[in-house]
Amino acid sequence: MSEREEFYEKLKNTLDDTTTYPSKYLYKFIVPNDKLKIEKIHKIFNFEGAVINTKRSKTGKFISLSILVKVDNSEIIIEKYKEIDRIEGIISL
Repeated sequence: MSEREEFYEKLKNTLDDTTTYPSKYLYKFIVPNDKLKIEKIHKIFNFEGAVINTKRSKTGKFISLSILVKVDNSEIIIEKYKEIDRIEGIISL
């Protein structure tokens, strides 16, 4: 099992132990100031009714995205993280 798979398994267990579903979940990402990458993230969460807040870094090189979305289970949370992982240069917090 890869490090990333172990991370997701541990996250899923923690979420299942500490969260009652349905629930709201806050994703946080640091994204290079690249319009295409930001649009990809918006598309991933678009149909979810997510509330997306952005904040530009002082230098303008990065954008912080905070995404609040209602989820029905931990699998949905993990699935979204995996989709975001396919976008190069994104840091998940």
